Amino acid sequence: MAPKLLVTCGHLQRHIARYRDEIVAHGVEVWVPKLDGQQFGAAEMAAMLAEADVAVAGDDDLSAPVLRAGVAGKLRGLVRWGIGTDNVDKPVATEIGLPVYNTPGMFSNEVADLALGHILTLARHLQRMDRDVRAGLWTRYEGRSLHGLTLGIVGLGGIGREIARRGVAFGMKVIGSDVVTVDPKLLAAVGAQQKPFEAVLAEADIIVLACNLTPENHHLINADALARMKHGVMLVNVARGPIVDEAALVDALRSGKVGSAGLDVFEAEPLPADSPLRAFEDNTLFGTHSGSSTAEAIQRVNRMSVDIALAMLGLGHADLANFNKVA
Repeated sequence: MAPKLLVTCGHLQRHIARYRDEIVAHGVEVWVPKLDGQQFGAAEMAAMLAEADVAVAGDDDLSAPVLRAGVAGKLRGLVRWGIGTDNVDKPVATEIGLPVYNTPGMFSNEVADLALGHILTLARHLQRMDRDVRAGLWTRYEGRSLHGLTLGIVGLGGIGREIARRGVAFGMKVIGSDVVTVDPKLLAAVGAQQKPFEAVLAEADIIVLACNLTPENHHLINADALARMKHGVMLVNVARGPIVDEAALVDALRSGKVGSAGLDVFEAEPLPADSPLRAFEDNTLFGTHSGSSTAEAIQRVNRMSVDIALAMLGLGHADLANFNKVA
């Protein structure tokens, strides 16, 4: 029986025709189930993984019961499309001997571009001007110059450093924090300085979140952290929604402590219709968890994901040793 490759990641699903013939030529069956929302739930994933030899997944439920069900069936390898692996129970994957790979470092520039887009739009009220012009108005809003401001970045990995590079290009002083000490040469190359998290909160005019989501930084930006920021600070999140306590952010927006917020990610996605964040129309900018969504970046990650999947099956030209194993 031919091995089966399950594709549940929407990005690869949309472009699977580009790779199907290549995969089938290796004697592999390609299984692309219909995806109605952003991801598949636990019951669906458990049932499908048990019938697949290898899977390329996105934000789907990859919790312990799901992975155990997969390994109890046919599953012998998993590719997590993209950078984030917070939806994968990695300790359990290691325990049950399920190799899990992701595709890091593939869209640092794209996410950094998006972060700067949020900053520029909010600093100059571009979203408000566009709305008003379309309504027949000619409102001229007083924005804020970026030159001379302090940009604080939480997370100084590849994405954070590219955000720093762009901040420096706009004349901002760039500081950042990270849970590890970053090579000073890497920071010097982009014009950034590493400081403690508390210093970033206190000194930055604009704070961008670009860190991984871990159990330790859930609600890292809570009421206490917000209270230590400058009054009127701009907060941009291009990382993961649960890093921000949205109830605390609503309070901070209401009081003016947070002057504006650019959110590409949310605690619950899609953003619920009754979210209190929706009340702040003039000083917020919302996205759809799309930091990596450019045609070029998606194809880079699709290509790598297919290469990893085939390598897990002992097929194709790629060597698994050249990819990033997370469990």
